Amino acid sequence: MITSDTKATLSFSDGSPALELPVYKGTIGPDVIDIRKLYGATGKFTYDPGFMSTAACNSSITYIDGDKGELLYRGYPIEQLAVNGGDFLETCYLLLNGELPNAEQKAKFVNTVTRHTMVHEQMQFFFRGFRRDAHPMSVLVGTVGALSSFYHDSLDINDPHHREVSAIRLIAKMPTLVAMAYKYSIGQPFVYPRNDLSYTANFMHMMFSTPCEEYKVNEVLVRALDRILILHADHEQNASTSTVRLAGSSGANPFACIAAGIACLWGPAHGGANEAALDMLESIGSVDNIPAFIEQVKDKNSGVKLMGFGHRVYKNYDPRAKLMRETCYEVLNELGLQDDPLFKLAMELERIALSDEYFVSRKLYPNVDFYSGIVQRALGIPTALFTGIFALARTVGWIAQWKEMISDPEQKIGRPRQLFIGAPKRDVPPMDKR
Repeated sequence: MITSDTKATLSFSDGSPALELPVYKGTIGPDVIDIRKLYGATGKFTYDPGFMSTAACNSSITYIDGDKGELLYRGYPIEQLAVNGGDFLETCYLLLNGELPNAEQKAKFVNTVTRHTMVHEQMQFFFRGFRRDAHPMSVLVGTVGALSSFYHDSLDINDPHHREVSAIRLIAKMPTLVAMAYKYSIGQPFVYPRNDLSYTANFMHMMFSTPCEEYKVNEVLVRALDRILILHADHEQNASTSTVRLAGSSGANPFACIAAGIACLWGPAHGGANEAALDMLESIGSVDNIPAFIEQVKDKNSGVKLMGFGHRVYKNYDPRAKLMRETCYEVLNELGLQDDPLFKLAMELERIALSDEYFVSRKLYPNVDFYSGIVQRALGIPTALFTGIFALARTVGWIAQWKEMISDPEQKIGRPRQLFIGAPKRDVPPMDKR
């Protein structure tokens, strides 16, 4: 239970009596005014479309300072975790447990996740019900939700052990389901997971190997995809995370909650940003077309947007973008794609945008999505699957947030209120009077 040593006095111009409200201080970040007794005391609600100034929960998982361009997982800066913090499963352990694992804890965690990567054999029949050209996100919404049909032994959300088992299952099985969605879409046989490979290498093996020949793991490419997963693992109370928490507040099982998060992430304003950035680059076509494109972006009536630049939260440089930029160069160098026309176009667009006062004054710096789409394209991941990779990475953040919410004694079922602007109460007139 959080406590308050200070109060805020809320005054009203309509003659209502002033109200004292508790003020809570977080470890870092803005203070928060507790308005829970506002309606009972005044008959008034607050109005905050998009929840831009509302803290819906208290959390100890992820912290963002958009003005400073800072992202912390359990207090650790994202740039340190991505460079010095080990692989993605170490980040998973950190988000779930609050601390980085020691060698023994990591070995146990990795072994547990690895032993849960297979999905029930009957899952393949779910895929047969989808059209081959179905969007991977629609497939993932259905198949992740369907996991609850197979794992009745871990659906009691009030049992801590059940929550742990469900968390492991979701983290372990998401790569398998994403790879199955991809294989199904291109008509290739499903590839079973291998216990001798790392989490990310195993995913790439399931994605790109075939029965025809042995798949050779490229550690540079594995490290690049691993970094993508780390950078997207959690991002505070964003739309999909809030969706998971809201669904979970009703008592829904964790598989249903994560499926809800995937559905929210599918929205182009949320998880589709890197896909939109790549589509933008392809629509520009060549470096020669950039000046005309920039003029269109500056024209408010054109409807053309500079995708992959700026961020709703970060009013400074996205801390993930610099790391993703380095990874972009590493992958393109490894694959001999330094002269790739799309990459050259992207770098020239970046140069112009960072030197143009129009974009600099608006703090439209490249964000992580600008580079991650280029990296995934180079890795051979189709554009339609970009958001599926995002969902794979974000699953650990969703499940960590869900677990935290379930164990919070202050948690209640989510129930936002509204400012009603419709017709007041009225009587239904008889037919001959209408």
